[in-house]
Amino acid sequence: MRSAVPCTGSAGRSMTRYATGIFYHPSFSRRSYLTAGARLADFPMALDGILRSDRVHLYEPGPVSRELLLKVHTPGLLEKVKGDPLCATAWHSAGGVVMAGEKVAEGEIANAFAFIGAGGHHSGRDFFGGYCCFNDVALCIVNLREKFGYRRFAILDTDAHHGDGTRDLFLSDPDILHVCFCGLDYESPDGTKVDVAHPAIRGTGNGRTINDVHFDRVRKEFPHRVRNFRPDLVFWYFGFDTHRGDYGDIGLTGPFYWDIACLVRDLAAEVCDGKLEVVLGGGSETRLATYLIPPVIERLAGLS
Repeated sequence: MRSAVPCTGSAGRSMTRYATGIFYHPSFSRRSYLTAGARLADFPMALDGILRSDRVHLYEPGPVSRELLLKVHTPGLLEKVKGDPLCATAWHSAGGVVMAGEKVAEGEIANAFAFIGAGGHHSGRDFFGGYCCFNDVALCIVNLREKFGYRRFAILDTDAHHGDGTRDLFLSDPDILHVCFCGLDYESPDGTKVDVAHPAIRGTGNGRTINDVHFDRVRKEFPHRVRNFRPDLVFWYFGFDTHRGDYGDIGLTGPFYWDIACLVRDLAAEVCDGKLEVVLGGGSETRLATYLIPPVIERLAGLS
């Protein structure tokens, strides 16, 4: 049985001030999507040990600007989001993801972990749902293109459900590699839009677990595409709703997510000077958030 392994790559570029930036707003623990704040109830206290390291820095983001929102979404969507109580944290959630990208591009941090109160990947240009309000990753990409001249981005989505909003926004964009492990099987003619179905098994009976099978699929489908694509920055949309006992349960446990953190960190170090942003996606259980997230951040920062 394969268990979580230490990262082997560099945790940060020499010119960066910090290896990892953590982006968190207090509202995410008070009013977070789906669970009215309960899933992040232990934060930021659960990060106390990590925050004592001089390799990490905690940032409190402001709200995303209306000007940027209108470059991705319609005015009608903005008005509907304003009226949805589940989207109360949407502005600061998107603001944190955008800020994280800027800090990576400016060289202040090598990589980022962005907490959110409201999700993003089910939000398209003129629709939203599934507890997602503004498409945070798309907003970050538009901002990085305009302010820093970045062009190509690779997105790994391991949330339980298909990132339909992200796909809607970037369907015709050949400079976005979007690989979604979400229950479907599909590849676009140009190879930049890829869906990979979840394994239909919980184990093979020969000592291999669902963690092993699913991690092998990610390792088979994502790294080689990224190496060929040569993005300016890599995103990992990290949903833990696939964990055993959560609402998108496919039987995964902690080592899967921690190994993905190692994989994307090392891959980003190889192809784009370590530029990586991890965006928190779905997941509802407080105990799982507290158990899973700190080890992911430790691996990003080279603390584990």
